[in-house]
Amino acid sequence: MKKLKAIISKGPDDYGVWIENLEGVYSAAETVKEAKEGIHLALEAYIKHNKELPSILKNDYEFVYKFDVESLLSYYKGILTNSAFERITGINQKQLQHYASGMRKPREEQRQKIEKALHALGEELLAIEL
Repeated sequence: MKKLKAIISKGPDDYGVWIENLEGVYSAAETVKEAKEGIHLALEAYIKHNKELPSILKNDYEFVYKFDVESLLSYYKGILTNSAFERITGINQKQLQHYASGMRKPREEQRQKIEKALHALGEELLAIEL
């Protein structure tokens, strides 16, 4: 199954989503959830109205969502506090707040640390049974 990388970015008023390497397919909405729904609809319209499709769309595909750090921290703010992010990443809350506000951009090492910590948390949560 091929993967379509959907890039999610927070603007001043909304979240934008577009598919990497596929011009003309994008969405914007007030929330990430609405923007994700919009990108699925935009892709359906693209497929319906284009006779020649890129090879990635000719077989089964799945979406992979790529956030910038500012958008990710903003989106998950109601779910994971800066304290929780600090606990799982080891990055102090003040630095995380700078990333969330857009005042600073994380170095690649810090970005990878955040991504790795979230993936580890996801794996841990998937292993839970109730």
